Amino acid sequence: MLVLSRLRDESIIIGDNIVVTVIDIRGDKVRLGIQAPIEIPVHRQEVYEAIQREIMRNKNDSLEKKASGSGGEIIKPQYFKVPIITNNYDVINMGRYGEYVDYLI
Repeated sequence: MLVLSRLRDESIIIGDNIVVTVIDIRGDKVRLGIQAPIEIPVHRQEVYEAIQREIMRNKNDSLEKKASGSGGEIIKPQYFKVPIITNNYDVINMGRYGEYVDYLI
């Protein structure tokens, strides 16, 4: 793991197209701005883990339906709410400020 020290308004660059900037530091909280191409998903770890759990749950449900002999049954798409970043410098504090979108599995 690479460990870097940054001050407010300083950035790090990942690859050629991802920039992480320290926006604010208050006590033990650091607010980050992330500039990344729209095709690269950016999530807080707990949101990413929730998405992965939901994907696995839906895969397991789908496998159980197939195993139970419901071969011709049409399975409806599964949606759940996940936060989105509305621009490249949104602060990763989506609990209060973020917008949400239906995520299709």
